[in-house]
Amino acid sequence: MIPCIQRCLKSTRFSLNLSISGALIHSSSNNCSHGLSYSPIESSSSVRSTLDHPQALCVDSMQQSEIDVIIANVRVGSSEDEVFQSLKQDHVCNAIQPSRNLVNKLLCRFKDDWKCAWGIFRWAGSCPGYKLSSEMYEMMVDILGKMKQMDRMIALLEEMSKDHVVTLNTVAKVMRRFSGAGQWENALRTFDELGTFGLEKNTETMNLLLDTLCKEHKVEQARKVFLELKSHISPNAYTFNIFIHGWCKVNRVDEAHWTIQEMKGHGYQPSVISYSTIIQFYCRQHSFCKVFELLDEMQAQGCPPNVVTYTTVMCYLAKVQEAVYVYQVEMPENGVPPSTSTYNTLITMFCHHAQPEKAFYVLEEMEKSDCKPDVQTFYPLLKSCFKTGKTDSCLDQLLDDVVNKHHLSLDLSTYSLLIHGLCRANEYEWAYLLFEEMIGQDITPKYQTCCMILDEVRQKNMYDAAEKIEDIMKKL
Repeated sequence: MIPCIQRCLKSTRFSLNLSISGALIHSSSNNCSHGLSYSPIESSSSVRSTLDHPQALCVDSMQQSEIDVIIANVRVGSSEDEVFQSLKQDHVCNAIQPSRNLVNKLLCRFKDDWKCAWGIFRWAGSCPGYKLSSEMYEMMVDILGKMKQMDRMIALLEEMSKDHVVTLNTVAKVMRRFSGAGQWENALRTFDELGTFGLEKNTETMNLLLDTLCKEHKVEQARKVFLELKSHISPNAYTFNIFIHGWCKVNRVDEAHWTIQEMKGHGYQPSVISYSTIIQFYCRQHSFCKVFELLDEMQAQGCPPNVVTYTTVMCYLAKVQEAVYVYQVEMPENGVPPSTSTYNTLITMFCHHAQPEKAFYVLEEMEKSDCKPDVQTFYPLLKSCFKTGKTDSCLDQLLDDVVNKHHLSLDLSTYSLLIHGLCRANEYEWAYLLFEEMIGQDITPKYQTCCMILDEVRQKNMYDAAEKIEDIMKKL
């Protein structure tokens, strides 16, 4: 629930008519009708929600206070040992009992500052009565690997091994970080040492290694590994799909086709995923003749395209009417119902081509179907409202639908879009309410967003709001 956008609305639903001639859609619309003027005071449901759940609010407030205390003792740029000592020597921090949620939020907060994250991690592990979970260890392993602190990552992995908390997910993160740093030999060594972690070398772990290498464009190395391992570890269909995706990723589609033949030789029939991966490659190359040839081959092989296949093709078709033809003709003819992604693709495409009335028609079709809209459904429609200057009418209706009709919560991208758009439209009070709502949802705003809203509230002499924003910016 997003209380601050629940505005009193008195509007009529827009009407849209659609007629199809061939593959073209024609529609007429009056879009969203005009709503009542906005008053920030009308947003009273947030107060009601707080009164209904006072205990939850108390717990959240206490935890946020603890997070603020810990962050205040973490000096950015300090060494990991200085961070650890700062937390250990502070009597307020010592009175805090770490929890899974608290440590998780702190590690997420400092995921790009390994020194602070490492100091916090060590402090949490040293607190009496608290035992770090394997999930927390994995987060720290990933942070160290991401920041190229490989020696520390290995040392932490060894510590985890002694405590018997190494999981397959841990190994996946370690191998991924080694491959991402160009140290694919160390990724192989990690696989070779699986037994020391209490894990087996089998088809699942082999696929994990191959997938890690292929995603880092090390497909040839992955191929060599596979040829060495396949004599005592049997591949499965997923093994070959990994290579099909890998070869396409490095623009070697011929090898991807060859892998399909190899797959058949091992007794596995190519799946929709196998073919769709190659279709996506041809779409990126705008080789639509190849795309449609492969679609025909899929039908001939008894592996008909599914909604993912068709939606992929629609995403890359340059002409809107071609995408509509896939949606209106080819998918129904092949008995493939649209998915949420299909509808979202069409909505985005129409909005991109400045045809919001057609996008709204697709939304209505989606609401009548079994597919439920998500936040991504509304993002291009909201963006279209700002482009057309309909912030008083259409935006009202859309946000009311998001919250009250579909019960969706906004994400960072949508909050940022709304705040920036409203600031440009001189709706600074509404923009600030959304900013406060975003903070209340524990979503960290972008620095650029803070700067924009700060300039607006300063110009309007909203001194308390400006001070609050400045405090938030200091923590970013």
